[in-house]
This record gives sequence, C-alpha cells and structure tokens, in this order.
Amino acid sequence: MSEPAPQELWVVRHGPTEWSRDHRHTSTTDLPLLPEGEEAARALAPRLADVDFVLALTSPRVRARRTAELAGFADVVVDEDLVEWAYGDYEGATTEEIREDVPGWTIWTHPAPGGETATEVTRRLDRVVERVRAADGPVLAFGHGHALRGLAARWLGLPVTDGRHFRLDTATVSVLGHERETPVLRCWNS
Repeated sequence: MSEPAPQELWVVRHGPTEWSRDHRHTSTTDLPLLPEGEEAARALAPRLADVDFVLALTSPRVRARRTAELAGFADVVVDEDLVEWAYGDYEGATTEEIREDVPGWTIWTHPAPGGETATEVTRRLDRVVERVRAADGPVLAFGHGHALRGLAARWLGLPVTDGRHFRLDTATVSVLGHERETPVLRCWNS
C-alpha cells in the first residue's frame, strides 16, 4: 500500500486596495479592490486554472472574496480563520505613523493594542493547516499579507512571527508543499 501524497497549499494574496497601495494596516476594514486590483485578480486565473483543487477557501473580507471570484473561484468557501491579523487601534495606520509613538514597531515583534496576539493568530492559522492536511488533494486559499505570511510559517512548523521573513506582495501566488515528508516553500511571492 502506498503512502498518501503530501498536501499542497496554494495561497493567493488579494489584489491591491487603496490601503494596501498606501501601506495602511488593513484587517477588519472591508475595502474593495482598486480597478488595477480587479485586473490583477483576473490575471491570476490562467495561473490557477490547471490545478485540480479539492477545496478553495477565502477570508470573508470583500477584497479576498472578489479576488477569488475574478480568479475563477466563485464557489469559494469562506473560512473565518483566514482573516488578516487584527491590528486593533492601529487599523488604518502606516508603520511609520505607529513608530512615531512606538519606535521599531512591527506586528511581528510588538503588540497591537486592541488587536490580536501572536498566540491568537497562531491558534486560528493552525486550524487552517489542519484543514488543508485533512483534504484529499491540493487546497487553494485567498487571504491577506500578514496572515498568509504567518500561515507559511505555521506550515513550516515555525512560530507565526517568523512570517516576517516572507515578503508577500498583492495578487501573488505561493505554493506550500513538501519535500518527502518535510513541509517546504515550493514557490513564494510569484
């Protein structure tokens, strides 16, 4: 009897919004894609069309759901665990603005008052990893910059805060997979 094939997780960051363009922290604010964000989302379709995904998931935020729809996945399943890291009081602020009061601040190294902790983010992203590993084939997930970077870290068995090492631009495709039984980044920020 052969061993089951190791799972693959394809992650897609949503297309550009006004706040992503302006480097504003966006978690709960439900912004639409910019026109160029819609165009970038449509351009993802041919890159995803040849994979037989057994499950397609998305954050409930409109920017992720619309990216999924324009990329050819209108029947995507909403998964609350794919929401962006909640920035709390820093929602809508840029890193530079936050650093005026908290020098050296990043979401990876400092708290976000009123937002999520790294432990809370870890807990929900681990549920995504478990869901993917239980699937019977490749899974596609549409989401957000910091959360998807944290998801990559958790896929690899690293602390969620190690997501700081994985730059992730809007409207990009990344693939998490395995080399034999070891979780790896197969492709990142493509």
